[in-house]
Amino acid sequence: MSNRPFLIALSILGGIFLLFFALILLVSRMTGGGSAFSFGEKVGVVEITGVITSSREAIENLHRFRDDNGIKAIVLRVDSPGGGVGPSQEIYQEVKKIAAIKPVVASMGAVAASGGYYVAAPAQQIVANPGTITGSIGVIMEFTNIQELLGKIGLHTTVVKSGDHKDIGSPFRPLSPADRALLQGLIDDVHRQFITDVSEGRNLDLETVRALADGRIFTGQQALDAGLIDSLGNLPTAIEVAAELGGIEGTPQVVYPPKSKGRILDYLITETVSQLQRGLQERSFGLQFLWSGVE
Repeated sequence: MSNRPFLIALSILGGIFLLFFALILLVSRMTGGGSAFSFGEKVGVVEITGVITSSREAIENLHRFRDDNGIKAIVLRVDSPGGGVGPSQEIYQEVKKIAAIKPVVASMGAVAASGGYYVAAPAQQIVANPGTITGSIGVIMEFTNIQELLGKIGLHTTVVKSGDHKDIGSPFRPLSPADRALLQGLIDDVHRQFITDVSEGRNLDLETVRALADGRIFTGQQALDAGLIDSLGNLPTAIEVAAELGGIEGTPQVVYPPKSKGRILDYLITETVSQLQRGLQERSFGLQFLWSGVE
C-alpha cells in the first residue's frame, strides 16, 4: 500500500510525458516541416532561397545534418538566381566536403542559376524540373554612374586617394580604360574558378564546361542534355534519390532544420533589420555569381 502514491505519481508523470511528446509530433506534422523526433532513417532538407548574400545559415544546417547519424542523406533545395561570389564558394566547399562522407542530392526549384548552380555542382546527383532556369555560369559586376545627374543639380564630389584605382567603380566618375582592364582581369580569374569548380563537381571536361560558360541560361531539359544535371524531377523525386543513395528502405522521414523561435518583438526587429540589410546587399555592386533576370 505504501508504494501506491509513488506508482500513481509515476503514472501521471509518464502520461504527461507521452502527451507532450504526442503534441510535439502533431505540431510538427501540422507545420509540414518534419521533426527531429521522427523515428527511422531520415533525409535532411537544407533550403537555399533568394539571392545568396551569406553562407552562415546554409553551412550551419549542412553541418547539423552531417553530424546527425540518423540523417542518412541530404537534399540541398536551391531556388536562387545566385549572389555573392564569396558566400557561393563557401557553400560549394562545404557541400563538396559533406558529399564525400554522406550522400548529397541537389533539387532545383524555379531558378538555380549562376551562384545557385554553383552551390549545387558538387552534389552526387542534381535533379531539376524540366522548366527550371539554371546555368548562367558567369561573373558580373555592375556600376552606375551619376556624375552627369549630380552636375545638373550643382553637386560635385572631391576625392583624395592613395592610388589611381582606389575609387574604382565610383558612381562619381566613369571607368577609365585602365580601370576596365583591371576589372576584366579580376572577372576573368573568378570566371576561371567557376568553370574549374563546375568541371570538378560535375566530372566534366574543362573545355566542355568552358563552352557552356558564356552566361547563357538553360531550362532543366537543356541542362540535362548538356550534362549539367543528372535527371528531371521535383523535390519528392530528389528525396527519393537521396533515400536510395543513403540506403534507406521504404519511405524516409523528411527533416528540415528547426526554425528559431524567439520573442515576437525580437523577431520583428531582427527580421526588419535583416530584410533592410539584405535589400542593400542585393543591390550592391560587388563581384557576383548572379543571373540578372530575377530581381
